Amino acid sequence: VEAWRQRRQWVVFMVALVLFWSRASAQLRYSISEELKEGTVVGNIAKDLGIDLSTLKERGFRIVSGSTEPPFQVNQNDGILYLHRKIDREEACERSSVCLINMKTVLENPLEIHYVSVEVLDVNDHSPSFPEKEKRLEIFESALPGARFQLQPARDPDGGIYSVQQYKLSQSDHFRLEVKDRGKDGKIPILNLQKPLDREALKRHKLLLTAIDGDKPPKSGTIELLVDVLDVNDNMPVFTKELYSVTLNENSPIGTTVIQVNATDLDEGSNGEIIYSFGSNVNSKLRELFEVDAISGEIIVKGWIDFEIEDSYEIDIQASDKGSAPLTADKSVTVKIVDLNDNAPEIEVTSFSNAIPEDSRPGTTVALISVSDEDSGLNGKLLCSISDGVPFTLTPSSQDNMYSVVTQSPLDREKQSEYDLTIVAKDAGQPSLSSVKTISVVVSDVNDNSPEFSLSPYTFYITENNHPGASVFCVSASDCDINENALISYHILRDGGDDNKWASFLNINSENGNILALKSFDVETLKTFKFQVVATDSGTSSLSSNVTVNVFILDQNDNAPVILYPVSANGSAEGMEEIPRNVNAGHLVTKVRAYDADIGYNGWLLFSLQEVTDHSLFALDRYTGQIRTLRSFTETDEAEHKLVILVKDNGNVSLSATATVIINVVEPKEAFAVSDVKSAVKDEEENSVTFYLIITLGSVSALFIISIIVLIVMQCSKAPVDSSKYLQDVNYDGTLCHSIQYRSGDKRYMLVGPRMSIGSTIVPGSNGNTLVVPDHRRRASGEVRS
Repeated sequence: VEAWRQRRQWVVFMVALVLFWSRASAQLRYSISEELKEGTVVGNIAKDLGIDLSTLKERGFRIVSGSTEPPFQVNQNDGILYLHRKIDREEACERSSVCLINMKTVLENPLEIHYVSVEVLDVNDHSPSFPEKEKRLEIFESALPGARFQLQPARDPDGGIYSVQQYKLSQSDHFRLEVKDRGKDGKIPILNLQKPLDREALKRHKLLLTAIDGDKPPKSGTIELLVDVLDVNDNMPVFTKELYSVTLNENSPIGTTVIQVNATDLDEGSNGEIIYSFGSNVNSKLRELFEVDAISGEIIVKGWIDFEIEDSYEIDIQASDKGSAPLTADKSVTVKIVDLNDNAPEIEVTSFSNAIPEDSRPGTTVALISVSDEDSGLNGKLLCSISDGVPFTLTPSSQDNMYSVVTQSPLDREKQSEYDLTIVAKDAGQPSLSSVKTISVVVSDVNDNSPEFSLSPYTFYITENNHPGASVFCVSASDCDINENALISYHILRDGGDDNKWASFLNINSENGNILALKSFDVETLKTFKFQVVATDSGTSSLSSNVTVNVFILDQNDNAPVILYPVSANGSAEGMEEIPRNVNAGHLVTKVRAYDADIGYNGWLLFSLQEVTDHSLFALDRYTGQIRTLRSFTETDEAEHKLVILVKDNGNVSLSATATVIINVVEPKEAFAVSDVKSAVKDEEENSVTFYLIITLGSVSALFIISIIVLIVMQCSKAPVDSSKYLQDVNYDGTLCHSIQYRSGDKRYMLVGPRMSIGSTIVPGSNGNTLVVPDHRRRASGEVRS
């Protein structure tokens, strides 16, 4: 027998290892027997779910425990579910026909959740037993055949076929056994009187009651029944109703009357007086919740009634008379508990990722939420919602009362970096109850923003003659991202193109954008240039942007005026002029010509007489450098005059140069002869000037040519009016007196005035900013009519 039992247990153990698949609701189900040793293998969850074993540990494969720790554990190396502690089915699932232990398993990153149910199979490890070894019954001899006496049933903690299945009574001529099936309360043995008792024949009947379970071979337990035959009182109490049933609200106050039972007895006196009490099979839990008024038969609430603990009760009430040999009657009262909405929903966050990248796609799972309510019906029907105004939503899971918090729309950390999500669970009871839970979700940064410069384009001005290696200006860019994604470095774009050829003379601090000039700039050589700076962030996939920097060189007064006429010789500018003695006042003797390589006020020249032999004879125009006679010559005037002219610019610290002009006064006949020679020289020089003027004008822009032509036309139209008093020659040549600068785009222009000769040209050394009149030595044609 013992060998057969061991073989049977081994078969049960092998059956427990067989995997039971139930793909509905994506749930695994296994079966094991109770009382197995710790470490017993239940099943391979990873294999049954098709999960790669190599990723289990990395993804944190685990069992999510609730309020109580499950008696199982999972191995993260091979995915095997094994028994962590021994299970007693009777302790784990009291009075349950099917013992299921439900668990949730979770794999993180990416998040997966699976449901596992383990059914604990019963093992017949208990024998039926009675509360007492001996039971004494007293039966009046007047008891009629058919009288029934309910006995206290045997208890067997095992379930199913291993619980009490039948009762057997030892051989008796007066009694037989009946068994009443009370559903979840099991089978109740009832002793039935078959024929009348005779106390004088036999005062005491000894019976043996045996309780047997359904195992093979069965287990059993016995109790000895001692039936004492009493005299007289031959009527039993009878309940007025065949069935007693009542409903009771949970949480009813102590002292509330549940129902009143009533029984009658045909006997008189004490044999007909009835007292009420609990039946012999009422357990201690019922006695803590209810009490019976012995006189009135009222069942009264004594303890806390909770629907969530038990939804109905079946109470055995016994009516007994007061006869010397009291007779009793038993009646079952069914009390159904009405559920009230007295439990608020519970919200549990089973898995949560508190940080989510801002480039996560809509539908990305952030958290798993489970909600529960201990109430039933509408009181336990839950509706879950999430706070408004957030880019998240709740998605119901295939498992009841499970929700996923997922992204609903794209996220942008630069607009909002953190969200407080309020989860509200509300039941459908009246009035409804609700619970609130708040979780914080942090949006992590992704490098999705390029650096942005504070200006585009940049325009900077540098004074020429700057110190090489010194910082000249600074560019700055910002990035809306954070940390490494917002760490910016700068560099100058050096692509070898014409636009960036000057970038080689610059260097930039990669950290702060300070730009250093590696050379000293000269406005007379370079007036403006541009280059490009690139800002790059330090993200994993770095982003960059560039900006154009326009640089304009500002002039300094670093060039002294240069005398063009008189021509310099041996380090000094000195020239000689001859004029007839008979010239009138206002006669143009000559003109001192000069230019300055600087621009603006630094290149604006002023002429003054530093030394003159006779102040009454000659005057110098301050702006044009023209020397004219103030009066006619007299016989007493000297024939030779020396004029020293000072030419200086308008810089803050002005620079200057001097020129000496010797004027010889000759008789008219000699002047005519000299005039013929000078005319020939003038024609030759003018032809040469015309050739260079054509080449120069062809190299400038169309806009500048139009401006020059307009100015020439304006000056020509004014020349006869302004100079007719003194000049008769249409080829009169003026001198640059002052200039007005203006800018168009990145070009700088100079307008000259008040007069400019048609024969004027631009000296290459002046960078096109100073117009210089060619040196014609002598202009007799302007002085003496041919």
